[in-house]
Amino acid sequence: MKVIKASPILANVRQDLDRVFERFFEPAQWPNAAPRGFDNIMWEPVIDLSETPKEYIVRLEAPGMARDDFDVDLDANLLTLSGKRELRKEEKGEDFLWQERLEGRFLRTIRLPVAVEKAKIEATYTDGVLTVRLPKSELAARTKVTVK
Repeated sequence: MKVIKASPILANVRQDLDRVFERFFEPAQWPNAAPRGFDNIMWEPVIDLSETPKEYIVRLEAPGMARDDFDVDLDANLLTLSGKRELRKEEKGEDFLWQERLEGRFLRTIRLPVAVEKAKIEATYTDGVLTVRLPKSELAARTKVTVK
């Protein structure tokens, strides 16, 4: 029997098949299968968390929403971003053949590494991106220590 080294093409095929099965079992594919109490929790917007010396910046990508659709809460060092997006509009004579845009409620929670100035938090929503700026508290400012 001759031993043949596997080609990278087979690895790509496996990755493609994995993606197909992952998408098949996403909640959006089974809208009536959500457990009780979790109605319309169907999507999870992507988040970027960055840091400057003076603040943390959270960006949540959620196009198609209004400013009033968001809730931003801070409890101790837990930042919670939540809201609801509704995309469907009844159009007479229109039937969806395929729909990939997700809608419904979402909830994202981020544990911040240090305390922030709660009174100075700013949230803005522009071009489909919710930006939350969280200034670090003076106690949390970094101090460089020289090792002797």
